[in-house]
Amino acid sequence: MILLVGLGNPGKGYSDNRHNYGFMAVDDIIHRHSFGPEKIRFQGMISEGRIGTEKVLALKPTTYMNESGRSVGEAARFYKIPLENIIVLHDELDLPMGKLRVKTGGGHGGNNGVRSIEAHMGKEFHRIRMGIGHPGDKSQVSSHVLKDFSKADRKIVQTVIEAVSRHIEKMIDGDAAGFMNKVALELAPPKNKTAPEAKGN
Repeated sequence: MILLVGLGNPGKGYSDNRHNYGFMAVDDIIHRHSFGPEKIRFQGMISEGRIGTEKVLALKPTTYMNESGRSVGEAARFYKIPLENIIVLHDELDLPMGKLRVKTGGGHGGNNGVRSIEAHMGKEFHRIRMGIGHPGDKSQVSSHVLKDFSKADRKIVQTVIEAVSRHIEKMIDGDAAGFMNKVALELAPPKNKTAPEAKGN
């Protein structure tokens, strides 16, 4: 079984925050891949489904971001899911809006949800890091992540989420490079058409 985790904060007041990018992505995956109804379990909201040949448990911790590891740890221990079968989707300050990167292990990049999972589980899980940009000053980070996406940003966010959701099967199959290639193609800006060459006499 694969444990697919979206990070965010519960409640309507947080639903459109930059910090809830992970929740938004998992919601789209649940819908696109026709998962079962969400249930309250493991200090979070869970839904089960299949993507390709794999059984997938989608989890949105409702512990608030800073305690995400409690929920993830509980679900992983119950189903005996190893770290290498855990994929976490989250907002990333160190990437600009519209950019996405995948990594396994490494630092938490200032994301307290990732930090909490590391503290409870260890570091060697997979991360899909979805850029929200940095406000430029460390003192502004908290207000930045807890603000709603702007109208212009929402269009970019939706494009990223849909690309992730369409190609998540590659990631689940262990093909992170294939996943990134597919997503990058969708997120690449359209190339300008060059004018046709003038023909000589």
